[in-house]
Amino acid sequence: MDLTTDAIVIGAGVVGLAVARALARSGVETVILERRRGIGEETSSRNSEVIHAGIYYPPGSLKAETCVNGKERLYDFLSAHQVPHRRCGKLVVARDAAQQDALARILERASLCGVTDLELIGGGDLHKLEPEVQGELALLSPSTGIVDSHQFMLALLADFESSQGVIALDSPVESGALMVRGKHHLMTGGDTPTAISCRLLVNATGLYARDTWDRLVGEELRERAPPQYYARGHYFSYTGAAPFSRLVYPVPEPGGLGVHATLDMGGQVRFGPDVQWIDSIDYRFDDTRRDEFLRAIRDYFPAVDASRLQPGYTGIRPKVVGPGEAAGDFTILCAEHHGIRGFCSLHGIESPGLTAAMSIAQRVVKALLTA
Repeated sequence: MDLTTDAIVIGAGVVGLAVARALARSGVETVILERRRGIGEETSSRNSEVIHAGIYYPPGSLKAETCVNGKERLYDFLSAHQVPHRRCGKLVVARDAAQQDALARILERASLCGVTDLELIGGGDLHKLEPEVQGELALLSPSTGIVDSHQFMLALLADFESSQGVIALDSPVESGALMVRGKHHLMTGGDTPTAISCRLLVNATGLYARDTWDRLVGEELRERAPPQYYARGHYFSYTGAAPFSRLVYPVPEPGGLGVHATLDMGGQVRFGPDVQWIDSIDYRFDDTRRDEFLRAIRDYFPAVDASRLQPGYTGIRPKVVGPGEAAGDFTILCAEHHGIRGFCSLHGIESPGLTAAMSIAQRVVKALLTA
């Protein structure tokens, strides 16, 4: 089969769906190509489902800008589409003087990013809010929340399809040639191999972003994109009644935000993720990490019952920096970065990608339609 459309988005995770929706609602005929048989089956559905406030990221970074701008846009969308969500709030807990200093730095940096609703509370007030949580000082973020990520993605997809968008599942992109005679040309595999061309193209393939980039661009552009690293995180569920009514986080650690306690929409508590650097995509659960989890959890929840901690699932964060390096930013490569008109490639879209998805989409669509 040979097909032509205005725009193609490769990848039906939360960011790909948000970008495709924004394109379709702008009147651009858009097709999503997804390698799997369902939407959002990898990073988008294997995370903490947290709506982040934007408190951790360097001022001026893409993570800070898209998270802070995207948070309220996301809440508005969820309310309008009746997607299950809740502004439950979050506590970042410090247990010693060094961590208290770290909280003060987080507060200062968050203010520079435009987050103005944070409050430092002492150990006594912390105990009143969450009696099971132990700490000397905590940072309260009232605008942090939780969302049913799958229902969010279904709502994005419904909006996309109502704007005449088309999604093709089981359609991995095998090869491509960009900007040949004014169009991008792709060949898909799967059950129905198809040659498809377009004038606008977005690589939103998450864990496969660098592989897709290498498959699409010429040799001279290969190194314009960042490298790809994988950080696997384990999540343990906590059976029985929830000991907290808010999310509870330790002070961040290198590579992630530390083993934290989150809630799902059913009120179930889960702990995670940890950080385990891996060489390839592998979702196997390593139950031997349980003792490390228990040590981390006891720092802020000393009464944790080890018998209630049960293996949950793993997720993998697509990283643009490796172990021991400073945290990386979102990388959005459009024509001004690589010289290819009508092409944007997204790399390192990890947390807070779920929160930032609609803001990222706005940025990408603007770059494509105003170039």
